[in-house]
Amino acid sequence: MVTRRSVLKGLAAFATAGAGFAGYAFGIEPMWRLRVQRYAFTPPKWPKGLRLRASMIADLHAGEPYMSLDRIRTIVARANALEPDVHLLLGDYVAGHKWLSRQIPAAAWAAALAGLKAPLGVHAVLGNHDWWDDRAAQRARRGPVVAGKAMSAHGIKVYENDAVRLTKNGQPFWIAGLGDQLAMISSPGRGERDTAPSAEALRTANAGPSQTVRSRMKLTGVDDLPGTLAKITGDAPVILMAHEPDIFPRVPDRVAVTLCGHTHGGQVRLLGYSPIVPSRHGNRYAYGHVVEDGRHLVVSGGLGCSILPVRFGMPPEIVLLELGAAVA
Repeated sequence: MVTRRSVLKGLAAFATAGAGFAGYAFGIEPMWRLRVQRYAFTPPKWPKGLRLRASMIADLHAGEPYMSLDRIRTIVARANALEPDVHLLLGDYVAGHKWLSRQIPAAAWAAALAGLKAPLGVHAVLGNHDWWDDRAAQRARRGPVVAGKAMSAHGIKVYENDAVRLTKNGQPFWIAGLGDQLAMISSPGRGERDTAPSAEALRTANAGPSQTVRSRMKLTGVDDLPGTLAKITGDAPVILMAHEPDIFPRVPDRVAVTLCGHTHGGQVRLLGYSPIVPSRHGNRYAYGHVVEDGRHLVVSGGLGCSILPVRFGMPPEIVLLELGAAVA
């Protein structure tokens, strides 16, 4: 028999569970958890004997209290402890949300990232929030942006539609970095010759989900996939860094593996599904190791938060990618 007392007890239990969920999702998982997600596989045509370990660091969104300098230094130490051959940074270093108790200047978080050490160096691309946060770059409709300049000043190579040939144990491979696909914001109603965003447009871009932003304003990229791949010579394998995974359907099989961030795995993920994903492809490229037509994509769940400081079922992660290694 349902009584008033049983109903009140049920409501109290529901409220307690809801409070516990909120406390974990807002206060524990995004701030205190940190895991290493490992992927080990051999892409098609990968050279025999070339074994490469790469750490992937994506979506820091530096700013207190969720991504303090101490937490960034902890992430750097954890990534170094993996002893990778190379560190790959996949964009969105600035906060990109309003839930901050203190901003962290680019010079400070870049200095912390300069602690990353690997035999083959540290290589980076920029993300959409790195562009959106730089109002001077938006007005000029070009870079360099503050985030990129800060990293370059600390010896981190930043790629925009460029590539570099590296070798490990005498075996060559390429790292290519794509310009951001959502870099430029245009205010609604502006003509083709006058596309600089208004202050309101910039605030909207940094405060609302990507789907909402796309519906309210025009976003254009600085990416040039054909131009980037044209810089690659020979037949050594190519690792492509691109902040957003939406480029993947256009990536040819000349590329061994495409590495992305941006989605944060949806930040909330249950049973392999995320209700909100900042991608036109939804959950197709939301997270993890994806294989389509023999082509490989790895999407990191990232480290920080965007829009809302919440994570549930998608803890912050460093990705360790082992290419040419047998799965343990």
